Amino acid sequence: MTKMSQEVKRAIAEIKPGLIATASRTGKPNVSAKGSLRVLDDEHLLFVDVRSPGTLNNLQENPQVAILCLDPATRSGCRVSGISEILEAGPLFDQLSQEYAARNMAVKHVVKVAVEDSYTFKV
Repeated sequence: MTKMSQEVKRAIAEIKPGLIATASRTGKPNVSAKGSLRVLDDEHLLFVDVRSPGTLNNLQENPQVAILCLDPATRSGCRVSGISEILEAGPLFDQLSQEYAARNMAVKHVVKVAVEDSYTFKV
């Protein structure tokens, strides 16, 4: 794991949605926009699964994930790669389930990402 810089954490907080890229065991890709992407701590991100069967299927076969947050107006953002862990129970799952229930959304899974690499960019 690696610590994210303040700039990476700020980009994740400010740019919505984040794009989550996954691949199956055989390499079949999937990209999904996640408005729920957020920083958990210096070394972890998370997002929730409300309706993401392609993302979850791929992560169950291959836990590697790449994340892109891009602000088209400034052509800047960040990239993050890491290893995912799918949570179906526990305090973090319960907390996010309650948060999303207030929006009439049911959380199926919480995906916690251990950050392996991250950086900001300006195109």
